[in-house]
Amino acid sequence: MSLLLMVAAPAATWAGGLYLYEVGPAEVRTASAGMAARAQDASTLFTNPAGMTRLKQPEVLFSIQPLYMHLNFESDSNTSAHNQRQPDGSGADNGDASAWLPTGSAFYVHPVTNQLSLGIGVFGYFGLALKYDDGWEGRYYAREAQLQGMTFMPAAAYRVNDWLSFGAGLNVMYGILKERVAVNNNPLGLGDIQDGELEIKDNEWGFGYLAGVLVEPTQHTRFGLTYLSKTRLDFKAKTDFSDLRPAFERLLHRRGLLDTDLSMRVNAPQAVMLSGYHQINDRWAIMGNLGWQDWSNFGSIDVGVSAENSTSLTADLHYKDTWHAALGVEYKASDPLLLSLGVAYDSSMMGDGQRSPSLPSGLAWRFGTGAQYKAKKNIDLSLAYEFVWSGDLAVDVNRGPLAGRVSGDYTNTSLQAINLALNWRF
Repeated sequence: MSLLLMVAAPAATWAGGLYLYEVGPAEVRTASAGMAARAQDASTLFTNPAGMTRLKQPEVLFSIQPLYMHLNFESDSNTSAHNQRQPDGSGADNGDASAWLPTGSAFYVHPVTNQLSLGIGVFGYFGLALKYDDGWEGRYYAREAQLQGMTFMPAAAYRVNDWLSFGAGLNVMYGILKERVAVNNNPLGLGDIQDGELEIKDNEWGFGYLAGVLVEPTQHTRFGLTYLSKTRLDFKAKTDFSDLRPAFERLLHRRGLLDTDLSMRVNAPQAVMLSGYHQINDRWAIMGNLGWQDWSNFGSIDVGVSAENSTSLTADLHYKDTWHAALGVEYKASDPLLLSLGVAYDSSMMGDGQRSPSLPSGLAWRFGTGAQYKAKKNIDLSLAYEFVWSGDLAVDVNRGPLAGRVSGDYTNTSLQAINLALNWRF
């Protein structure tokens, strides 16, 4: 299970919310453009299960995808004084959560008849993983934040006639939640009293579904529409406090916040994607997307102790729905070589006043490119690269005297994805 989690779980979040489009090589090299209409390899099991009817042989796709996330916070003078220093009086660190992160996926599709296809996939499209230095300025909001989902998806597709196919998949998601946040033991700044810490963690299973339709009005044109249902993860994590000053510990105990079960329902939101694909001639094809994601129904994942009279350890950040658009092209340079290029845009699930160090999300511009090479008649190799740009993300949060105010910017925020894939037909 631990190996599957390392390979399949998304390690970063960079749609408008926490969805990662990059489940296969074609999604990386086209920046997801045409994802519900292309149906060119086994990853169509997730991008549009109806597209499995276009695969005429059993097909397996393996991909590995290292990601580099650049996420560096620089505070300004509005940040509270006790956030800017550590308990021993030394200066606190800026927040640098930049890291290389491993991801990947595996898909298998098997045509049973000319009309019926079955398949299964193991991949991750939902989640985040951030880890800061313990002594950074936003430590009372987050030291570590991990919310990841690994999906196992069996799927089926049926071709009604030459131009219409339907498909559906069961979303079986294994969710992992872990958060660590510092607790301010010394709000008056008297003496050298070290920070305490709150940690919560839990693993849960959630279930949802994916449905898709593929319409092919001509041999060279197709349209795809998918609906991804919400997947509910009902985390129930026991609060684990450590290194609290005794008086504070007794106070939290009286308020029922010490060693208690913390219910945190998280919804991997519902989403709709409409895509088109058109082959202009033997060499050129164009494609595009329009999409929507229901992040206003996400839930609360922020935890912390904001004041000594706190009655709750969670915060609702009031997320908003996001919108997506993408355009891409493919060019067949030669019989074995296919080149791709794409650009996409996702709106932000939060405004500057809502952004938290535990979830520094913003709008996202995607720029993808790459190549697919037919090494043999039944084997395709793919190399793809994508650059995701979110720019400067402003943060200004103040949740009480213990957590303090954290103000500044995540500067030049970006994500880079490299996808290496093998597609084998047999």
